[in-house]
Amino acid sequence: MVRQKGKILLLLLVLLILLPSGQGKAAEGATVYVIPVKGEIGPATTQFIRSSIAKAEADPNSVAILFEIDTLGGRVDQATQIRDIIFTTPLQTIAFVNNKAESAGVLITISAENIVMAPGATIGSAETIPYNEKNISYWRGELRTTAERRGRDARLVESMADRRIAISDPNDPEKFIVQEGELLNLTTKEAETLGFTDFTSNNYEDILSFFQIDYEEIISVQQDYKVRVAQAVTSSVVLPVILSIGFIGFVIEVLTPGFGFGGTISLIAFVIFFGGSVLAGNAGLAIIALFVTGIVLLLIEAMIPGFGAPGIGGVICITLSIILASDSIALGLTSLFIAFVMTIIVSVLLLKYAPRNKYFDKIILGTELNKGAGFSSNMTREDLLGAEGIAVTMLRPSGTMEVNEIKYDVVTEGGFIEQGARIRVIKVEGRRIVVNKID
Repeated sequence: MVRQKGKILLLLLVLLILLPSGQGKAAEGATVYVIPVKGEIGPATTQFIRSSIAKAEADPNSVAILFEIDTLGGRVDQATQIRDIIFTTPLQTIAFVNNKAESAGVLITISAENIVMAPGATIGSAETIPYNEKNISYWRGELRTTAERRGRDARLVESMADRRIAISDPNDPEKFIVQEGELLNLTTKEAETLGFTDFTSNNYEDILSFFQIDYEEIISVQQDYKVRVAQAVTSSVVLPVILSIGFIGFVIEVLTPGFGFGGTISLIAFVIFFGGSVLAGNAGLAIIALFVTGIVLLLIEAMIPGFGAPGIGGVICITLSIILASDSIALGLTSLFIAFVMTIIVSVLLLKYAPRNKYFDKIILGTELNKGAGFSSNMTREDLLGAEGIAVTMLRPSGTMEVNEIKYDVVTEGGFIEQGARIRVIKVEGRRIVVNKID
């Protein structure tokens, strides 16, 4: 009997030696991928997460994916696509809210099998923009379905998106977790108390150990420059600024002879905008071609004064191309409105104050040269007053006129005159020769 007990003890000792000791012990070659979900949620983010998950799935040693989330939200349709991608992966998924998970970030967070929040993090405020019954009903349905699939409190999640939902505290019915008219936004402590999260930590090793995930290596996937550029260019903050710079540069170029500073900054701004839109998956060659067509039509209109079909067509083409290249129609329209307002303001300021600037005075010929102001010149061309000639170049408003086979630099009173038109000198102020078109 004693001998039999000794054999049993020996067998138990051997098993203890052979079995892995402790939780989170490294499994030979096992890897865990950390995929960041940061910045505004858009097509670029979706593409990045899709490719990153595919990379993790292609690794035969990968056992889990940790989504490190820090976002104020973004497009609902893109968050839904990311949710579907997470659902289909066979790897264990953990959402790690490391700061904020708001708006569309809520759906991505609850898509994972487990939720971890760092101390001081928040999750919630997932209301749709615009807030209407159709949008909120759809969004609530997506959130509810996802929460139910992952075993989360669907009512809590819905209250993050719909301010009409009030939830009382189960431990004290007189108190409310969220009152009607408010959106639920949980801190780490509140989420932990409500059982909404599984763990609290800001350390990868502690998180993996808590979920008993054996691993040997943690691989952090980094967002490449394409994602960062696309997110920046298509964001609701940067987009109006880029468009404003593009349009203001275009106006400056129209008011100045030759291709110069205005045209350069305008070209750079629009290249950045459409380049970022292409990287984000919002634009293709067709949309870029539509924009170029709009520019060509506006140039044709500039050569043929009078706001006609080319000008109207150019504005329509440019407007449509920018809206189609934006993350959403609402963002495109809002950004265009801001850009147009900024362009009008800057244009008025340029026309009013630029003549006082030495550089711009040379460009637009805006200096008043008259004897009443004390100006005198040893090179006046008062003999040209009333002379008629041909516009050698387009006057917009400055250009060149030819009278009796002699060319003169002239300027109109503000309008555009096409090349080859017959014009007459109506005013001479020192070296400044003012002309108008002969009807």
